[in-house]
Amino acid sequence: MSVYLHDIPLDQAQQRLIDALQAAGLSGPLGEEEIILDERALGRVLAAPVWAKISSPHYHASAMDGYAVRSQETAGALPTSPLSLQYETQTVYVDTGDPLPEWANAVIPIENVEPLDEGGQLSGGERYPQAIRIRAAVAPWAHVRPMGEDMVATQLVLPAGHTLRPADLGAIAGCGHDRVQAVRKPRVAVIPTGTELVAVGEPVRRGDIIEYNSLVLAAQVNAWGGEATRYPIVADEFEEIKNTVAEAVQTHDLILLNAGSSAGSEDFSAGVVESLGELLVHGVAVRPGHPVILGMVSRLPSPVPIIGVPGYPVSAALTGEIFVEPLLARWLGRQPVQPHEIDATLTRKMTSPAGDDDYVRMAVGKVGEKTLAAPLARGSGVITSLVRADGIVIVPRGSQGIPAGDAVRVRLYRSPGEIEQTIFAIGSHDMTLDVMAQFLAARQRRLTSANVGSLGGLVALRRGETHFAGSHLLDVESGEYNLPYIREYLPDVPVRVVALVGREQGLVVARGNPKGIHTLGDLTNPELRFVNRQRGAGTRILLDYQLHQLGISPESIPGYPQEEYTHLTVAAAVASGRADCGLAIAAAAQALALDFIPLFKERYDLVIPLEYADSELLAPLMDLLADSEFRTMVAALPGYDLAPMGEVIAEVK
Repeated sequence: MSVYLHDIPLDQAQQRLIDALQAAGLSGPLGEEEIILDERALGRVLAAPVWAKISSPHYHASAMDGYAVRSQETAGALPTSPLSLQYETQTVYVDTGDPLPEWANAVIPIENVEPLDEGGQLSGGERYPQAIRIRAAVAPWAHVRPMGEDMVATQLVLPAGHTLRPADLGAIAGCGHDRVQAVRKPRVAVIPTGTELVAVGEPVRRGDIIEYNSLVLAAQVNAWGGEATRYPIVADEFEEIKNTVAEAVQTHDLILLNAGSSAGSEDFSAGVVESLGELLVHGVAVRPGHPVILGMVSRLPSPVPIIGVPGYPVSAALTGEIFVEPLLARWLGRQPVQPHEIDATLTRKMTSPAGDDDYVRMAVGKVGEKTLAAPLARGSGVITSLVRADGIVIVPRGSQGIPAGDAVRVRLYRSPGEIEQTIFAIGSHDMTLDVMAQFLAARQRRLTSANVGSLGGLVALRRGETHFAGSHLLDVESGEYNLPYIREYLPDVPVRVVALVGREQGLVVARGNPKGIHTLGDLTNPELRFVNRQRGAGTRILLDYQLHQLGISPESIPGYPQEEYTHLTVAAAVASGRADCGLAIAAAAQALALDFIPLFKERYDLVIPLEYADSELLAPLMDLLADSEFRTMVAALPGYDLAPMGEVIAEVK
């Protein structure tokens, strides 16, 4: 049966690779090497157990600065009936860590001793007095670290398979070793392919793609205990790719061949693997990342596994987690990484392909007693979704999705402590929130947000799923912002409405305004392509209101159904030429060097449940509204009015 782009379940794909590794004798550690015990040993995996060569301490050591004594000679000493001990015959001075004289079995701390001179008077010479006076007895071995207190010679210090931590290095050194036997690091070649790719730092032209997948993959390999080699970009030429792989297998244990794993005219990876060895799998039922290739490239004395990694950045990174990390764990003799998992409530419905295991990136936060997971952007090319992700939810094949409100199991990318310090925001997008996130990071808070529009934010508040919502909903009847909607959508949720900024909304157009767009009336030009915001967004409601006032039908605007979820993605659509204009804020236009035609002014508020408004968690956020540095940075963005910032518009109970 052909395995060319034939998706198989993940567990079957993994088993095929395991079977091939076992047949080749590659299912365990690849070898061992002696390494010097220094800070570079951190993270290495022990190939052999470490037994103590010497005891630690290897002598009876003083645990305090003071005087070594025979404990029995201190018997009877009392505050009202002190005893004197002669220096050198009955006591000597010792520093912390000094060996005890063979005749001593206790130490009296220096602060509990009165040094005496020849006349029996108090002396200033603490180290070499004539005698010492004590006012309390000491027990045998008091203030002494007996030999072997920490480790005893021949004792097992660390087992084979242990990954070395900073404290482990000290323990190994302390028991007499200066070298250890470590599992050899797997050598991994990372080969990026693609004629359209340019190296990091090179000038970028239209159609060029910055090649950073190899950077991510190599960093993953190194973090997981391997030793990565990044190869230069290889053009989409079959023979060139084949020759590069053939060269790499001579000196590496694993090949990661990036891009070209699909079935396009310039996707050569599968053919390269078949020409050099055996193609085990081409296509795995996972999303993102289904075009994964697994194979074995011939080499004596044993073949070398090769993984064809999809070119999309998220697919590439997840392929590393799913296939590369468990393989490196096998070769290093350790257990695969087990991320911390928590249960969370899904904030909105997810749909998934029924035949695939779907790996969905999540923003995670704790609101009240509920831990929540909000799905992030799903595109395979959206690397920032992994940057923003707090964890992953795996939707198993056979399921077509998960309804909002259902419990999900989240594999965390962050510690539970970080989740506890996360401020969860769901609602309208504004660029000041990005500035706020930066300032909050310096105040031990994380701001994570899901951009679902103003109405979506109010719905999240009603469900108790967010600490606050950004909102700029214009009530067309009263001309008032937010409050009428709050009364309608949050009748049972007491909230405080705090103004963040006044801002300008307008049309974002290409530099120089080549289409001559000036008003909303120009949007009906059939030659134009408009890009809209999603339903429920305050900007969409504002647009619909203004169109109604002008008697313009939405159906008469080409592109009106095309939706984006943030001001920046609207601007990106215009900057890329996918649209001629869109309604957004001035700061988004400036960010992408576009022109801006101001049309409307509005107020953007933070709607905060009263139970969180004065909480310790949100206190740094509220303090920012009066912070001069924060206000200065927001003021530097175009189209913002800071006059209302921090004003309490209302408390709605």
